[in-house]
Amino acid sequence: MEYMKSALDLARKTGERGEVPVGAVIVLNNKIIAEGYNRRETAGDVTCHAEMEAIRAACGVIGDWRLNDCDLYVTLEPCPMCAGAIIAARVRRLYFGAYDRLYGAMGGRFDLTVLMDAGGLEVYGGIMEAECGELVREFFEGNRNVNKGNRE
Repeated sequence: MEYMKSALDLARKTGERGEVPVGAVIVLNNKIIAEGYNRRETAGDVTCHAEMEAIRAACGVIGDWRLNDCDLYVTLEPCPMCAGAIIAARVRRLYFGAYDRLYGAMGGRFDLTVLMDAGGLEVYGGIMEAECGELVREFFEGNRNVNKGNRE
């Protein structure tokens, strides 16, 4: 729960910057070694999802692309790109908050771990689901209201 709260704090800050509010932390030996948050709009790079940013940072800290003993906490269910990277990086456990019924690749829309060898990845969804989901819903509701106002 503590690590998901850290990811949620990152997500809130990210939403304030106009990015979809998703935050991620990677934990090794009960210590956060890396964090990431959505920067897709800011960076102009489709791969700058919270999970990808956290994975890049963790690989830099460890000095290896293998994150075998690491756990990833993210506020929104990973998309197919991020799910593939999580599996490829050999993350030990994935904990995510809200399910993503449109793009979720770990059980929301489909489960990528069933389609490919996930190397023993353990997946736990729905952690602090209400808080994580509400943050995303509020963000998109606010954007709809802003966009609606711009059309008039």
